[in-house]
Amino acid sequence: MANFTVKRVESAPIEGQKPGTSGLRKKVKVFTQPHYLHNFVQSTFNALSAEKVKGSTLVVSGDGRYYSKDAIQIIIKMAAANGVKSVWVGQNGLLSTPAVSAVVRERVGADGSKANGAFILTASHNPGGPNEDFGIKYNMGNGGPAPEGITDQIYENTKTIKEYFLAEGLPDVDISSIGISKFSGPDGQFDVDVFDSASDYVKLMKSIFDFESMKKLIASPQFSFCYDALHGVAGAYAGRIFVEELGATESSLLNCVPKEDFGGGHPDPNLTYAKELVSRMGLGKNPDSNPPEFGAAADGDADRNMVLGKRFFVTPSDSVAIIAANAVESIPYFSSGLKGVARSMPTSAALDVVAKSLNLKFFEVPTGWKFFGNLMDAGLCSVCGEESFGTGSDHIREKDGIWAVLAWLSILAYKNKDNLNGGNLVTVEDIVKQHWAKFGRHYYTRYDYENVDAGAAKELMAHLVKLQASLSDVNTTIKGIRSDVANVASADEFEYKDPVDGSISKNQGIRYLFEDGSRLVFRLSGTGSEGATIRLYIEQYEKDSSKTGRDSQDALAPLVEVALKLSKMQEYTGRSAPTVIT
Repeated sequence: MANFTVKRVESAPIEGQKPGTSGLRKKVKVFTQPHYLHNFVQSTFNALSAEKVKGSTLVVSGDGRYYSKDAIQIIIKMAAANGVKSVWVGQNGLLSTPAVSAVVRERVGADGSKANGAFILTASHNPGGPNEDFGIKYNMGNGGPAPEGITDQIYENTKTIKEYFLAEGLPDVDISSIGISKFSGPDGQFDVDVFDSASDYVKLMKSIFDFESMKKLIASPQFSFCYDALHGVAGAYAGRIFVEELGATESSLLNCVPKEDFGGGHPDPNLTYAKELVSRMGLGKNPDSNPPEFGAAADGDADRNMVLGKRFFVTPSDSVAIIAANAVESIPYFSSGLKGVARSMPTSAALDVVAKSLNLKFFEVPTGWKFFGNLMDAGLCSVCGEESFGTGSDHIREKDGIWAVLAWLSILAYKNKDNLNGGNLVTVEDIVKQHWAKFGRHYYTRYDYENVDAGAAKELMAHLVKLQASLSDVNTTIKGIRSDVANVASADEFEYKDPVDGSISKNQGIRYLFEDGSRLVFRLSGTGSEGATIRLYIEQYEKDSSKTGRDSQDALAPLVEVALKLSKMQEYTGRSAPTVIT
């Protein structure tokens, strides 16, 4: 058993360590500067109460992106020096973000211990590699992201830090082999427990879903399936769940070997970046001629998902609404009913219509999964989602990409329980169109302008706020752009008062709400690592079932034109087109 001592290392504040909605994300070359990661980790320990650090158990893992293995060794040494008793690491440093949440909530150590929190090493859907992105965030004992009170304190600590602590004499731990390594330090024994990345998560999924019914669906000759992990950490789970548990063929898995650089791709499950899956599903520029019935993709850390049918894309806003509408009959975990549902403000109002129809509690929250976590901890919310391909439930406190795929497979299995021996298969497209016929359709698109000059982005947002002072002038301007667009009924900057803790979140996005239920929303995103990202959300509600089959771009064209001209997007950003259209 190696002995270590605690070494105090002098340091000084480094600018720009303010965590965004999902932790601190920067280029790898920023994180590898002397003291950079150390300062942030020490500032996090200093922001936590003593009992959450001394003698505690901490999970440290992530999506396996470049620099993760080095960062894990640094955090292990800092944890030991700060009095942590045990660090749990997924084998090879791999744990999806939802699996980290599950491990914190569910796993019991060999000594009966439970985790007190976690450092997750991910920059989510951002690219990886020596010249790309790295990220770190802290999750609490409920398995959810640290609340603003903690992240604000972390940031304040980074501005005054003078020192951090390292375990001297503690060797690097072999994180490729399962087992417990024991060390001795000033506070007594310190353990590093390397465990199987998938077991706890698979066990949790099997307690939620009816795996037998999904197995029958996948075994049916009428059904075919394809899953793309985009070389992210979902690959560590895909084989176990879809092949070993559900009986899918290995050939149904695409890009399911986790890679430090995600195979050189952008691990963001949307129509732009998941090109191989999109083609396989019969969409895009080079569509396959015989696509599977169901396809799905995950992002780098496997908390996001994209769902596709044969030649058919399901918007994330529709996806969460359809899961909520079908959850009670299709998913055993929800058989006794839903406690409530929630969506992020920019997400379309499709979920609102379902909640009203089913008489469910409904919440509209700012972007950031921690807001859902508060509702779930208070027993107010069962299913939630956001337009940025995040869907989840109260089984954990993070969004969960594989959970969403299993939810869809469960719905398909339920709808087809009497059709698998020769009847016509109820398809993904059928389920979505039946939903529109019942609840109406929310035509929806999102325009992302990435790496925009931060000053220009702020000026554009200020311009939009200023316009809200006179809605009559706004409506005159709109009529001059498109006479076929309804008047704006109200406009504001979205503000949220948390019903659980009373905290108020201001400046969460600029909204223009139209008389016919249409919406325009503008937000600056905090998830990029350089520059600013402007996100523009455009939504048109159609209740007339004879008009729910229109091409989305045609239905939204008038509102798109209004949004771009009203905001003076090209004038402020210099961009004639968005980086990504979803």
